[in-house]
Amino acid sequence: MSKSQNRQADGLPADVVERLSVYEVLLRKWQKKINLVSGGTLNDTWERHFRDSYQLIRLAGDWSHWVDLGSGAGFPGLVIGIVNPVPARKIYLIEADKRKAAFLQEVSRETMTAVEIHVGRIEGVLSEICRQTKFDVVSARGLAPMNRLVRLAEPALRGGALGLFLKGKALGNELTDLGAFTSFHYEIVASQCDPAGKIVALRWLGQPASPV
Repeated sequence: MSKSQNRQADGLPADVVERLSVYEVLLRKWQKKINLVSGGTLNDTWERHFRDSYQLIRLAGDWSHWVDLGSGAGFPGLVIGIVNPVPARKIYLIEADKRKAAFLQEVSRETMTAVEIHVGRIEGVLSEICRQTKFDVVSARGLAPMNRLVRLAEPALRGGALGLFLKGKALGNELTDLGAFTSFHYEIVASQCDPAGKIVALRWLGQPASPV
């Protein structure tokens, strides 16, 4: 089965595949100027970055507002924005690096994807926008160890957001370090595209149970 057929098998409409193809071209172009992803993953962008990102949609349930922390090259938040089938949903990206934020802006423009990009440190930006918006989902990939990640995402989690965090093979050690936290519950979900990958689906205690 070809890569294009694989994308169709995942249920992606032709226009979404086309927009992701534009994204891939821009990623390769910008990678020459700034370090967005590991160079060794560029030849497998669809599996390592795009599919790895949009697999979160199956876990998110019904949502209206999604915030992505430390968006970097746009994974997973910008990919969610492109694949998202409901235009009324709003996606917010937070990125402190101005060059990476400029990349996100260009991909958003060239793929005609409506996302709200906030340039600044998560600690300040997330608390501010959580005062005005109730988020249903908060996500991150490769941002920080779990104990740090929970603290960064806390304003959204406390507001009822489901945390969806893409993690790698070091997750076991990170979960051990979470022992001091008693204010949330989590489930571990296997990645659909990375044998060593896991997704942590996390809720602050007192919120409805995770959909996974």
